[in-house]
Amino acid sequence: MAITFYWYPKCQTSRKAKKWLEERNIPFEPVHIVENPPSREELENLYKRSGLELKKFFNTSGQKYRELGLKDQVKTMSEKEMLDVLATDGMLLKRPIATDGKQVTVGFNETVYENTWGKNV
Repeated sequence: MAITFYWYPKCQTSRKAKKWLEERNIPFEPVHIVENPPSREELENLYKRSGLELKKFFNTSGQKYRELGLKDQVKTMSEKEMLDVLATDGMLLKRPIATDGKQVTVGFNETVYENTWGKNV
């Protein structure tokens, strides 16, 4: 089954992850995270499958994150509020997000990719 790969082409980390998948001939379906961001429902599913804290889904180094002053707000937001905010703009999401419908990775760490996606080769 192909991986759904939410990425932003101008993002260096996204490009590294894409190259990693391509070099290993791992099939994936690229989805431009800004033009076609995951819906709120999809985000909730991704979050629940990831095993990560919801805060890990925020692109904390992004301009939009800083503009909205989310650094302090996220600390007191409920899960519902965080999901609502994340669903408003693909630029708020840490990228890339990869999923096969069961497993989810957020960001790119070669070891995590090897352990998650490399075993499917």
